[in-house]
Amino acid sequence: MHPEDKTGIVGWGAYVPRYRLKAEEIVRIWGFEKTVPKGLFIIEKAVGGSDEDAVTIGWEAARNALMRAEIDPKEIGAVFFGTESKPYAVKPSATIIAEALGITPVTMASDMEFACRAGSEGLRASIGLVASGMVKYAMTIGADTAQANPGDVLEFTASSGGAAFIVGPREEAAAYFEGSYTYVTDTPDFWRRAHSHYPLHGEGFTGEPAYFNHIINSVKGLFNKLKLTPDDFDYAVFHQPNGKYPLRVGKRLGFPKEKIMPGLVTPWIGNTYNGSALIGLAKVLDQAKPGQRILVAPFGSGAGSDAYSIVVTERVEEKQRLAPMVQEYIDDKVYIDYGLYAKYRGIIRRITG
Repeated sequence: MHPEDKTGIVGWGAYVPRYRLKAEEIVRIWGFEKTVPKGLFIIEKAVGGSDEDAVTIGWEAARNALMRAEIDPKEIGAVFFGTESKPYAVKPSATIIAEALGITPVTMASDMEFACRAGSEGLRASIGLVASGMVKYAMTIGADTAQANPGDVLEFTASSGGAAFIVGPREEAAAYFEGSYTYVTDTPDFWRRAHSHYPLHGEGFTGEPAYFNHIINSVKGLFNKLKLTPDDFDYAVFHQPNGKYPLRVGKRLGFPKEKIMPGLVTPWIGNTYNGSALIGLAKVLDQAKPGQRILVAPFGSGAGSDAYSIVVTERVEEKQRLAPMVQEYIDDKVYIDYGLYAKYRGIIRRITG
């Protein structure tokens, strides 16, 4: 028995903006080789509209999670919000969402920070609070309107979207946590200094020492802890900075492509940073059957990875149609050109005076 298995996911939800920018449009504007998006396995990405930010995206995802949970918002004793693109430098975003959903005032609320792993940090904190009995339900949200320096290769994938999960007692869960494992180091692969508009990255260094090293170690640690192997899992969901990395890390860990593809979303919506692996998990829960086991391994630069083993219960099927599914958001899209993308994401700045 592990503390995690007292808890489970009682509600989940995601949100992806409708606007899409095709990778070929970025190639047209910046003169990249046409082979670049193919090498990244990225077709297009989601773009937040001019009236959307990480908070509005997080609220949409959290509302969907509440619809599936079918609980009184006042029973949620903690709200965690993980993002790299919060709208206020000094003001919590978690309180905005909690207030808008009717959760306040008797609740904990905190913004989390660990690059793309911040939402997963909130998930681990939620598991601990529920397992200890401090709260009955806790909500974690991962959402971003990811930024990229115009003309940088990162612009092919940096996108907008988010996911939310409500953790509660195992007996109410659509899927329960079997165990978790975390592996972190100080690895400077991706960063943004104060007052910088866009993040910087260590190019190839972001791969082997950062992404692959941390995910592989967190997953192997989980395997050893729970005495499981890839054969014991029906699905595997990894952080998705592009479409190729999840397939490569899965292959190195012994997972066939067929177990990874159902949770892969990045080729069609881009890398939503804190929403990346979490939207993938939501997509898998949208289609999972009772008794199936899911591996989830988010990653955050800086660097660290969490690995979770999640077992689906008989409650999952009754909850799946209570809110919009991830695939419905993926399919509901309106294409825009680079000019509108630049306007919506604030790349064009007006100077007055």
